[in-house]
Amino acid sequence: MCYSNSSTSKNLDLARKFKKKIPENSTDITYYHSSGFSHPLWPIVTSSEEIQFMNWGLIPNWYKGDFLEIAAKTLNCRTETADTRSSFKHLINSRRCIIPSSGFFEWQHLGKEKIPFFIYPRETDILSMAGLWDTSVNLVTGEVNQTFTILTTEANDFMGKIHNTKKRMPLFLNSDNQISEWLSNCSNISHIIKSSQQTLLLAHEVNKNLLLSSQSNVPEVNQPFQLMPNQLSLF
Repeated sequence: MCYSNSSTSKNLDLARKFKKKIPENSTDITYYHSSGFSHPLWPIVTSSEEIQFMNWGLIPNWYKGDFLEIAAKTLNCRTETADTRSSFKHLINSRRCIIPSSGFFEWQHLGKEKIPFFIYPRETDILSMAGLWDTSVNLVTGEVNQTFTILTTEANDFMGKIHNTKKRMPLFLNSDNQISEWLSNCSNISHIIKSSQQTLLLAHEVNKNLLLSSQSNVPEVNQPFQLMPNQLSLF
C-alpha cells in the first residue's frame, strides 16, 4: 500500500501540468518524504479551477467519531472494494481527485530483511495518482476539513518485484485525456486499471536509517543509497 509519498513540484508546475489556477496566498509545499500517518497537507487536483490543499487520510462526511482514528485507516482505498466500502462508495462517481507525486516509497522483503525503495516516473516529473476526496465538519471545533485517499490496485510486474508481499501500487493516470475523464467522473475504473499497469517507472534503494528517522524530509532521503548485487537483475 502507498503510505509514504513525495511531492517536490512547485505550485506553478502543477498549475501548468493540470491546467489549473494557483490560489491566492498559497505557498509551495515540499515533501521529499512524508508519511501518510502524519496526515500531511497536500496539493490536490479536483474538478475545481484551482489547485486544492487537503489532508491525507479521508474523513467521510457522515463520520462523527475521532477523526484521527478513521484517517489512519483511509490513507488508501482498494479499487476492488471502493464501490462497497461505506467510507468511499458515495465518492467514487462524484468526488474524484488526483494526487500529484514526485515518487513514492515501498519496501521489498528478502528473507528477514526489508529494503526501502524510491519509485518514480520514467518519462515525466509528476506521477498522477488517482484518488477520492470528501468534506467533513469537526463537531467540536466547527472546522471544515477536506481530506483525500489514494486509490490502489494490483501491482504491475515492475512493482511486484519491489512490493513483493502485498503486491499493490497506486492507481496511475497516464494521459491528459485520462486525467480529464477521471476528474469529470466519466471514465470507467477498469479501463484506468488496465492503463495503469503500463505505467513506466524507475526505482532505486534508499537509506533505511534516514527514511525511518525523524529527519526524513530532506533531499538525501530519495537518493540512491546502496544497490545489493542480487537486485541488479530486477530493473
